Amino acid sequence: MLLGGASLLVLLGGASLTACKPSTPSPPPPEASDASASPLTPAPPPPAQPLQPPSAFSTITDPAARSIALFTEAGRVLTHPRCTNCHPADGVPRQGMHHQPHTPAVIGGPDGHGPPGLPCASCHQATNIALQGATLRSIPGDPHWALAPAAMAWLDRSLTQICEQLKDPQRNGGKTLTALHHHMAEDTLVGWAWAPGPDREPAPGTQRAFGELIAAWIETGAHCPSPAPERRDTTTP
Repeated sequence: MLLGGASLLVLLGGASLTACKPSTPSPPPPEASDASASPLTPAPPPPAQPLQPPSAFSTITDPAARSIALFTEAGRVLTHPRCTNCHPADGVPRQGMHHQPHTPAVIGGPDGHGPPGLPCASCHQATNIALQGATLRSIPGDPHWALAPAAMAWLDRSLTQICEQLKDPQRNGGKTLTALHHHMAEDTLVGWAWAPGPDREPAPGTQRAFGELIAAWIETGAHCPSPAPERRDTTTP
């Protein structure tokens, strides 16, 4: 998902360049040794975990508290690997559920579209490309595939930090909250997080459900969660 010139995802997902994720090899079917056997059929992606709708938070009477609860639920998408893999701070896209550095080794380059001579589009086309293999089942794709700029880093950031970043025009590509909602609810690169291809876990819910949570968060004041309290060392010297 990059904001501004790029899309928030790459982004999602998960920017990824997240997409060149090696998968666990599957045992060959009994007929695999037969030259006339049909190609392996790519496994479907695991089902997405549902998101709670805005109505689930209607019993929270305080608007600020409800706003925070809505953003926390939307944060399940923002902190999912399909999104954070494309939002690193070091310019190195990640892949997989544990944020492994992209294989082969690449960087986002000066504009998030790869370094000179090796643009992201060398592998990542306008749509996912299914492969017939045991270690790589598909290559992710979208017409706007790119890595998010460092100012939009989400990987290893708290939900509070991500929230404050999203609201800051200096870091979100100059977007208003209305433009931010449209980006998250309509952008196709953001939407890739829910259609990442075989063997990749999609982001929770759907893009529509995610957009509804973001809209409700904005309508209730776009409040951010409080930072987690600092842990103090209580051990005796």
